[in-house]
Amino acid sequence: MSLQSVSHSIVDNVRRVRAELDAAARAAGREPGSVRLIAVAKTQPAERIRAAAAAGCRDIGESYLQEALPKIRALADLDLTWHFIGAIQSNKTRPIAEHFDWVHTVARPKIAERLAAHCPPGKVLNVTLQVNVDRDPAKAGVEPEAAAELLDDVQRRPNLRVRGLMTILRLDTPPLDGYRRLARLFEALRPRALGEWDTLSMGMSGDFAEAVAAGATHVRIGTAIFGPRN
Repeated sequence: MSLQSVSHSIVDNVRRVRAELDAAARAAGREPGSVRLIAVAKTQPAERIRAAAAAGCRDIGESYLQEALPKIRALADLDLTWHFIGAIQSNKTRPIAEHFDWVHTVARPKIAERLAAHCPPGKVLNVTLQVNVDRDPAKAGVEPEAAAELLDDVQRRPNLRVRGLMTILRLDTPPLDGYRRLARLFEALRPRALGEWDTLSMGMSGDFAEAVAAGATHVRIGTAIFGPRN
């Protein structure tokens, strides 16, 4: 398939996903356009991200730092917001803090401490706390009952702005049930939040309608935009 054909396909996919997001929002009694679409671009080349940006995707999600950095440089001419959505290794916190605008996968005080220490002067990094709502041993994330303590720790960091919660469900968890659990925890933690508490990052290509019904503000969609990953 030619690059032009791929670009047209991505543009069509973005339009379809946005229409489905708006329909899900209406069905949930929410305003169309109230859910922020993060185009998950792991394994996708810069040219495909550029096509998604041309279709209006300004929020780009990446999981692998070494893969993301060349793409961030290659697309520096575009006004993009970069979201880190992968597992965070301690030795990678400096480049993550330097090159990303959001980090969705903060699950340990040590990682928060290192991200804050490595933020460039004057920069404030938006973060969400990753919660393992269904206690999947294969997934990262803080246990729900420990989320309050983590919130208290992270929001004391001067260069971090804690915006809310994030989760990745295991495959056998009913999506609406899992996402509603995160939404209930989000509301329970609201009185402890010291700043903006406005983000529920949940939902992917196969279940974003359920996530929107449960209150998602950010959905992370890759396959429905770019097609199957290599």
